[in-house]
Amino acid sequence: MSAVPSEADDGDSRRWLASAQVHPERAPDWLVPLVRAAGSADPVELSQHNIAAPATGSRRAAVLVLFGTTAQAGPDLLLQERAGGLRDHAGQVSFPGGGWEATDAGPVDTALREAAEETGLDPAGVVPVALLPELYIPPSGFRVTPVLAHWRDPVAVVPVDPAETAAVVRVPVAELADPGNRFLVRHPSGWVGPAFEVAGMVVWGFTGGLVDAVLRMGGWERRWSSARPRDLDRAWAVARRRGDGA
Repeated sequence: MSAVPSEADDGDSRRWLASAQVHPERAPDWLVPLVRAAGSADPVELSQHNIAAPATGSRRAAVLVLFGTTAQAGPDLLLQERAGGLRDHAGQVSFPGGGWEATDAGPVDTALREAAEETGLDPAGVVPVALLPELYIPPSGFRVTPVLAHWRDPVAVVPVDPAETAAVVRVPVAELADPGNRFLVRHPSGWVGPAFEVAGMVVWGFTGGLVDAVLRMGGWERRWSSARPRDLDRAWAVARRRGDGA
């Protein structure tokens, strides 16, 4: 998620959202339950922070929650690992996305532009189907609108700029929903939240909370154990070893 200058809350949130072109009627059948749930989603159930954005100083952004599908694995989600040298959320796993720019008409434009810049996907093959409520991320000061989308015509994706993106992966929803890949993680600050170990990575924080929510809203969630949170650094070390085949 690339940084943008501080932006005051100028009262144009409705215009920002109204400019979004989404097409819920074009969602495939397996995505319809999530699209329907998005219409009544509560920010409290999506955010691990549950903190309102300040009146000034926050920055508008959007992320692309992109669902594709394959014959082998069924529905999947596009995720990326951010480069370690970035100012905001360095080394974390995230959805493609980033900060609003003046040329963006709204959250769909922002999410698609950033995703193309980060992963090389073709926006023409992506169908935005719904928006989730705007969520505030205190550590970076972003107000993020998640854009749900169907990857109608997938293309090969890779990190376009290694200085910004370390890895790009399509993770099957079945792997994310697998109870063996789910746990609670504890940050050194003491914060505890849902996490996933997939593709040699740990998905946690804002993205982990959002994945947790879409699994539940889409009807994919399976019962999993939330006992004994794991230390974040240790969880990453284990995921790396498994990802390397150790």
